[in-house]
Amino acid sequence: MAEVTTHPAHDDLRTRWLATVRRAHAVAADPGPYADELLERWAEPHRRYHTTAHLLAVLDRIDEIESAAPHAADPQAVRLAAWFHDAYYRPDRDTNEERSARLAEMALTQLDLPDGLVAEVARLVRLTITHDPAEGDRDGEVLCDADLAVLAGTPGEYAAYAAAVREEYAFVPDDLFRTGRSGVLRQLLALPRLFRTPHGAAAWEARARHNLQTELDLLASATDD
Repeated sequence: MAEVTTHPAHDDLRTRWLATVRRAHAVAADPGPYADELLERWAEPHRRYHTTAHLLAVLDRIDEIESAAPHAADPQAVRLAAWFHDAYYRPDRDTNEERSARLAEMALTQLDLPDGLVAEVARLVRLTITHDPAEGDRDGEVLCDADLAVLAGTPGEYAAYAAAVREEYAFVPDDLFRTGRSGVLRQLLALPRLFRTPHGAAAWEARARHNLQTELDLLASATDD
């Protein structure tokens, strides 16, 4: 295994991975090397938004949701899915979630986690393709809300997020990026609810919609220019 790149929050994230896996009763292998491989993936140089900072933010938002009012049916499955949901990430590919889910299935099976838990983690990773959990899918609701919570940042935080996304797609010409990004924003705004958990709906829905509409308006004005 290649030497792990030093990057922010590495030690904290590694500790959190070990705690999550051990709470899930893994017994067959040392989980440490799996943390190192995942952290190396999250620190790949081509990433600008889908970085260890994003991983840490998603884990923090899961904790925030669960602290406000426990919602997930299996919080450890949700946390493990957060670790894997962007383990593969290439902005020019449409197979990232599927490859990430397969990596989860392989790694967690090697760690001797129960088959049902492995299947649930992989299902949750695949769910991040649409961020549209079925009614009553409490694990999916928590993961998707935590992943989308970035949309509810302050104006400065949201601007930094949007800029980082643009950097990841630097290979796409401006006009094509504006068209594609605008389509994504419209799809999100068309959803009846962006956030499905009680905490997410109360804390993040209105601010996220304002941010999305603001970005969409800015993209439209750039097109007009």
